[in-house]
Amino acid sequence: MNREFRIGTRESELALWQANLVKDMLAEIGFASTLVLIKSEGDVDLKTPLYEMGVQGIFTRSLDVALLNNKIDIAVHSMKDVPTVLPPGIVKGAVIKRGNYNDIFIVNDKKYNGKHPPEGAFSPLRLSGKYDLLAADLHSVATIATGSIRRKAQWLHRFPDHQIVNIRGNVNSRLRKVEESDWDGAIMAAAGVERINLRPKSAVELDWMLPAPAQGAILAACKAGDEDCREALKGINHKATAIAAETEREFLRALMGGCATPISALAIVDNKDVYFKGNILSTDGRKKIEIEKQVSVDKVESLGLRMAADILKDGGREILDQFRNE
Repeated sequence: MNREFRIGTRESELALWQANLVKDMLAEIGFASTLVLIKSEGDVDLKTPLYEMGVQGIFTRSLDVALLNNKIDIAVHSMKDVPTVLPPGIVKGAVIKRGNYNDIFIVNDKKYNGKHPPEGAFSPLRLSGKYDLLAADLHSVATIATGSIRRKAQWLHRFPDHQIVNIRGNVNSRLRKVEESDWDGAIMAAAGVERINLRPKSAVELDWMLPAPAQGAILAACKAGDEDCREALKGINHKATAIAAETEREFLRALMGGCATPISALAIVDNKDVYFKGNILSTDGRKKIEIEKQVSVDKVESLGLRMAADILKDGGREILDQFRNE
């Protein structure tokens, strides 16, 4: 086939890295492609918190329109940004092998004069899940930046006395904002900073913070009727990641959540088993309901739905109702 596929991408360094990864993977199996840059609403408005923007699809909408209008053949997204129900006419073509799914804490080294980690404050052991952590482990006046209501809720559950401030922008601009601020640090996705080689040495892995559904995974979408494109993308699909990400997104969809709700999920496919963990928190972090399950891969179908039903019965419905009222 002589067709050259047009890959749509946002203009940020991370988005371009992801699009080029898909481009290179297609080239390895014999398909030519070129990049087409598309600006998104999420890139234009960098001040309004995501949860106030009607965030579902905020970073994917422009690419979806370009795809449906035949301006591009493939849209590449961070999968956690993709609505759990794709627009009519658009289908999942491939899920790329997952990167680091954890969140990390970016310490404001400038505030601590490069002496990170200061004893008794932001030491890696105190920020990681290796020890039982109380709010006193970090000074009560700490100011933490994040634009994610999910990260905010989980952080406040662990550190209820901290102040949370909003931060928006691409990876590069958020790192710069931390350095120029008087904040103690910011919470970001590990995959984002690692993929473009910007992870600071002082960054701390938040192994106790459950990630957003499909965090660390990349989705390549195409039009439903484009059989050539679907066949090409099938060759770069990573099955284990696809199973894990779709289970997490199924959990999110069943709870009628999006990027703007404090819902987290992680599924890990290990040989013949799938390990699932999910939670939902109140926005202030005071209430938290968790669920955990291990099943064999052959029983993974509808696992996300079953886990969502269980967490609603265990008190999750009250938290969701409270969130909607807010």
